[in-house]
Amino acid sequence: QVQLVESGGGLVQAGGSLRLSCAASGFSFNIYATGWFRPAPGKERTFVGAINRNGGLIQYEGSVKGRFTISRDNAKNTVYLQMNSLKPEDTAVYYCASGNFFGTAPSRYTYWGQGTQVTVSS
Repeated sequence: QVQLVESGGGLVQAGGSLRLSCAASGFSFNIYATGWFRPAPGKERTFVGAINRNGGLIQYEGSVKGRFTISRDNAKNTVYLQMNSLKPEDTAVYYCASGNFFGTAPSRYTYWGQGTQVTVSS
């Protein structure tokens, strides 16, 4: 059974940090790119960042660049999203997704987790 399970969300004050995890099972995670997405006004899923299968290629959306860091541990079938200097506008449900093709579009990703809530208070 294919599963992606996010964890690590919670409530944090502005300026604080959280580390999200995305744990995969049921498929060859280490050959898939993995992305992080969150909703935005009028859009169900918008790109936050992505990492290719070996960690050699990473891309971030502009508003999180320099604050968020994606990494992966293929031995643990897990991708991480370290979020620093959090802002109230980062409040959202964060989803991880894996797919054959690295990219910013949600359509590139095949498997999706259920999401984890991040709330940043001002």
